[in-house]
Amino acid sequence: MKITYFGHAAFKFVTNQATLIIDPFLNNGLTGKKVEDLLDTEYILLTHGHADHIGSTPEIADKTGATIVANAEIATYFSGMGYKTHSMHIGGKAHFKFGNVKMTPALHGSSILIDGKLAEGGNPCGFLVMADGLKIYHAGDTGLSMEMHLLEEYEIDLAILPIGGNFTMDIEDAVKAVKIIKPKRVMPMHYDTFPVIQANPEYFKKQVELLGLDVEVVLLSTDQSMEL
Repeated sequence: MKITYFGHAAFKFVTNQATLIIDPFLNNGLTGKKVEDLLDTEYILLTHGHADHIGSTPEIADKTGATIVANAEIATYFSGMGYKTHSMHIGGKAHFKFGNVKMTPALHGSSILIDGKLAEGGNPCGFLVMADGLKIYHAGDTGLSMEMHLLEEYEIDLAILPIGGNFTMDIEDAVKAVKIIKPKRVMPMHYDTFPVIQANPEYFKKQVELLGLDVEVVLLSTDQSMEL
């Protein structure tokens, strides 16, 4: 699997069977990628309804016909606009041609901004993507939660965790999450996009290493890729 980080919480996963994008907020001031660079997208996974996560979803779906995977409220919103969707809710697992996706809890909000007014966006979530024999956990926007204890048994290959604080976990709580989940690798996200979520990924790496666990910390620059 090839994973590319577009900054904020946006990622592209290229599996053996399909290409998927999570939270494609391309207007984040960090990535150089445009919608035209993502025409191979077949699935768009949305963790919640905020604009910095829905991002360029309509534009990508318009050009690719991608299936939007989201909670029932967000899926209903997009299906009403004519897009192909697959609705889920927390705890649910669905099979797609590339593998399985399990929707995990996240502690956050999820309103959708429509014509300047907030609309119901359902429950926020994270995703556990199981493809190519790998298990990738994208936490979404979340605070530290006891539900993360349930993830240890999955023996996660890569956990992608927010570290920016204010709206999500900060570095201190993200390190606690690593201690709970015990993934093989961990990658920070959701930092430095806005002044209020400035964080130092190198400090996060150092604090994880001080745990003494066998966890590799992966730091990707914006638009950088890695192979798993």
